[in-house]
Amino acid sequence: MFTEPDDLPYSALAGALQELWGFTAASLEYQPVGFGSYHWLATDGAGRRLYVTADDLAAKRRTAYETADDAFGRLCHAFGTALALRGEAGLDFVVAPLPTATGRAVARLSERYSLVTHPYVIGTDAGEDGEFTNDGDRHTVVDMLIRIHRARVGKPGVDDFVVPHLDALQAMIGDSRGAWRGGPYAQRAQELLRTHAKDVHVLITAYRGLARRAGSRPERMVITHGEPHAGNVIVTADGLILVDWDTTLVAPPERDLWDLAGDDASLLDYYAATTGTEIDDEALSLYRLWFDLAEVGGYLSLFRSPHEDTADTRASWKELQHFLRPAERWPSLMR
Repeated sequence: MFTEPDDLPYSALAGALQELWGFTAASLEYQPVGFGSYHWLATDGAGRRLYVTADDLAAKRRTAYETADDAFGRLCHAFGTALALRGEAGLDFVVAPLPTATGRAVARLSERYSLVTHPYVIGTDAGEDGEFTNDGDRHTVVDMLIRIHRARVGKPGVDDFVVPHLDALQAMIGDSRGAWRGGPYAQRAQELLRTHAKDVHVLITAYRGLARRAGSRPERMVITHGEPHAGNVIVTADGLILVDWDTTLVAPPERDLWDLAGDDASLLDYYAATTGTEIDDEALSLYRLWFDLAEVGGYLSLFRSPHEDTADTRASWKELQHFLRPAERWPSLMR
């Protein structure tokens, strides 16, 4: 997130680092990167550094019926699996969290926030805006994914194909009440949704059919990272490493492949030849559609709620306009 949370004081973070990880932070520097989580660089008196991440569990709820405890449980399963992939499966490219003194991968900082720490790594992103700079790195990531998919460790959660904010998105489509007035982007977002409401309904119907078919084949499911794009791949002096394991799930392998395949379809042939797993084109569409619906639902939920004009909302408005173009992004479904 670009905007630092105003209800998470440095004293609370420093106290948790000391109590749970035995790390005495001499400084905490906020890192305005990415969406979905808050990040700090913690440095102690000896110059040792940790990458500290807090998650707003209320924001991590996928539906109106979920609780903060549900969101926390998913994070525990995901980061616990990352620990097992590195420790038990020996996958040294996995940047796993540092466990607390009691061996937990994630700590509950408060009713609202969870906290996880990682070793600080020096390197650069493998590309900009999630796109890889070169084909070699993209192929290396596929090799990483093959090793992850072959692993049988930890206790990862299983993908239930729930799309975050989909219930809210459906409610917004059917809402005939007055204009949204929660902030500077409210009415613009509402008008954009009204323009594309019928097409969004088509996408939702298509997604449900794809999800039913994918869920009927549990034998294909493997441990997946969930977001192995260039922004989560770091180029270091020792090679590529994979970060951000908060979305780890057991799921069809296409969950990790759909985005990579968009840049180089030959990677699917390589994956299939190496693993003996036939690629399911419907599953590729499933996860691409999941992503679009999750983005649209999340941004619209933000703009329907009270909000201000910040770096985060400006970036969110730009992203909403990109993803809320169903006819352009899904012409085959619209036909």
